Formats: sequence, C-alpha cells, structure tokens
Amino acid sequence: MLDSLTFLFEKLFLLTHFNWFASVASDEDKNANSVDRSSFKRGDLLEVPRTLFIHFGIYLGDNKVAHLMPDILPVFTNDKCLVQKVVTNKRLLMGVICKIASIRVDTVEDFAYGSSIIVNHMDNLCRKQPLANEDVAKRAEKLVGATPYSLLWNNCEHFVTYCRYGSPVSLQTDKFCEVLRMIIQDQRTVLLSAMLGIALMFFIGITPLTMVPTFFITFTIWMAG
Repeated sequence: MLDSLTFLFEKLFLLTHFNWFASVASDEDKNANSVDRSSFKRGDLLEVPRTLFIHFGIYLGDNKVAHLMPDILPVFTNDKCLVQKVVTNKRLLMGVICKIASIRVDTVEDFAYGSSIIVNHMDNLCRKQPLANEDVAKRAEKLVGATPYSLLWNNCEHFVTYCRYGSPVSLQTDKFCEVLRMIIQDQRTVLLSAMLGIALMFFIGITPLTMVPTFFITFTIWMAG
C-alpha cells in the first residue's frame, strides 16, 4: 500500500512540477546570475528551464556538463552514439515515468537545450556553504553512469546539491510537499474525496473496487489532517 501511495504522489508531482512550482529565479535574479559561458568555472552549478522542469548540472570544464538525465532510449538500444545524442523532451518524460536515468556528460549547448543558463543561483537559496569547485567537479565525475531515478527522491537537483553542498536536497520537491501538506490539512479535501467516492459508487455501483478506495483515501486524508 505504501508503494502505491508513493507511486500516486510521484505521478501527482509530475503533473504539478511545472516551471511555476520550481525554484526559478526572478527576472532580476536571472540577470544577476546569468553570465557569459566563457566565464564558467569548473564546479559551477548550472541551471536551465526546460519544458516541464528546471534542469541542473555541474560544469566540468572544456564546455562539458555532468547532469542527471532521465532517458528511455537505453532500454531499446545499446548504441552509445545514439544514446549520447541530446535527450529530447519525449525521451526525458518517458524516462521519468519509467524511472530510468543516468548521470551523463554533455556539451553546454546540449545541456542548455536552447535555454539561457543561470550560474550558482542555488548558492543564494541553500543554507550550506558550497564546497571547493574542484571537489564539486570531482564528485560529479565519480558519479557518471547509470543511476536509479525518482522524481521525488533522486532527481537532477539532488545530484547537483550533493556535489556542491555535500548533501542531496531538492527545493522543488520541498515546495511540492508543502503544497501537498496544505491540501491535506484543508478539511474541505476530506469532504471532496468523500463526495467523489460516493459519486463513483453511484455511477459504477457499490463494489469492493469503489468502496475500499473511497474509505481508505478519505480516512487517510482525515487522519493526516
């Protein structure tokens, strides 16, 4: 049952994890943290907006970036040349759903995917002091390769914060959990879940498949609130 709840929360997170839920910078902050690519330093934390998410990576020098990237393609082919091509949004989204990812090294251009790059903006948000840039880069290089993926517990933000600050955190995940907590604590959610369950039983019929979820979900929200 716990696995089912985790699965449900992850899919809900996927639906709500758009740019307005992410730890993006304001226009003023972006201007302050966006720099010319020639000034990137080895160990810098890079941040770019993609279609659904804010994506993070660690600059390794020589125009290379290490980043944790969900990708479904390795399931279907072992062709390294094909897999190494820039990950499209479709490949990324399917990788998220199937929990398949790797920490890979790409060019700055492929990492940015046409977006502007913000440098070390996370330093303004995290309470921890960054490690030395060389140590950050070495941590990232050691982790290159296949890795388990979880939208909530092991995403690209967890990777870069581990490398740069010494412990994996995700401000985007924290924001989502805070919103979820507010929804659960709102007692109107209990009433809404009960009404939806009753409506489901009315249209489908009173069966274990309708009664059990209605009772369990409503009871869980009530107790959690």
